Amino acid sequence: MEEQGSPVLSSTRLARSLDTNPSLVRKLMVPLVQDSLVTSIKGRSGGVRLGRPADKITLEEIYRSSIGDKPLWAPRPEGPRECLVTNHSAEYFLKLTDETEAAVLHALAGRTLADSLDELRAIDRAEGGTPVSERPLVAPGR
Repeated sequence: MEEQGSPVLSSTRLARSLDTNPSLVRKLMVPLVQDSLVTSIKGRSGGVRLGRPADKITLEEIYRSSIGDKPLWAPRPEGPRECLVTNHSAEYFLKLTDETEAAVLHALAGRTLADSLDELRAIDRAEGGTPVSERPLVAPGR
């Protein structure tokens, strides 16, 4: 939004571009504000903006803030232990989940919001879309 000359983005405008409810957007912003990834400005002309420059915020930080302590995958609860598979599947999948989440976090740690925006622009150019400079980053209000 800063590139478009607006320092803040209202939850209503963000919700419209995501085709969702503004109250859901505000709820999703809470952990991001608590972790200083996003700054919230209250009032009629308020909204949210990045808490730091886009090149200083990693996708890992956003993921961790949004998800909290929840695992990427939740292993199945303990079941009957009748054979090799059912006897050890919970332990196996817990280890697999830990390894997978570590790999995902590693990939996210290597990307900033600015990197992501650059990648999206490159995809758009490769697909021959309308020049990015002529299109808003966030869908305009209705």
